[in-house]
Amino acid sequence: MTLLRLIWEFIKTGLFSVGGGLATLPFLYEMSDRTGWFSHADIADMIAISESTPGAIGINMSTYAGFRTAGVPGGILASLALAFPSLVIILIIAKFLEKFRSSKYVEGAFYGLRPASIAMITAAGLNVMRVSLVNLEAFEQSGNVGDLFIWKALVLAALILVAQKKLKWHPVAFIAIAAVVGVVFQF
Repeated sequence: MTLLRLIWEFIKTGLFSVGGGLATLPFLYEMSDRTGWFSHADIADMIAISESTPGAIGINMSTYAGFRTAGVPGGILASLALAFPSLVIILIIAKFLEKFRSSKYVEGAFYGLRPASIAMITAAGLNVMRVSLVNLEAFEQSGNVGDLFIWKALVLAALILVAQKKLKWHPVAFIAIAAVVGVVFQF
């Protein structure tokens, strides 16, 4: 039964997560809250692993989430379920491409989908920031503003942001550096 529910959850995610892999994040957070299959902290780990492995981030995250939920069959089925709606839609669009190209309705739909995608990705990014850089529990216990942030993680994020802009290295280099720093400093 878990596998069928997993398939259904990732078909819905694949159907409605317009805007690429990061647009799946709001769906993963909601799935986490509803099913308990994985935590918000697990999602932060999914992002880190998915960003540092080859392939599309959405597929990588669905594979990871499916594996966490139901082992190897879950990873395979979650990945296939996430991709299935896109495959069907692309096949339909390819069949009627000439009609869709000049349709003012399709153009209008894409005009509306772009800001929705940006909003979903931004919301997901803010959620990841909250999980990775903010410690609300420590702040609530102490009332000290200094306890609100996970300072080591905040400094690391700032350093990588600045270094990425200045050095223009490949993102994989920064991911590797962050992993080593996390191991050395026990984040």
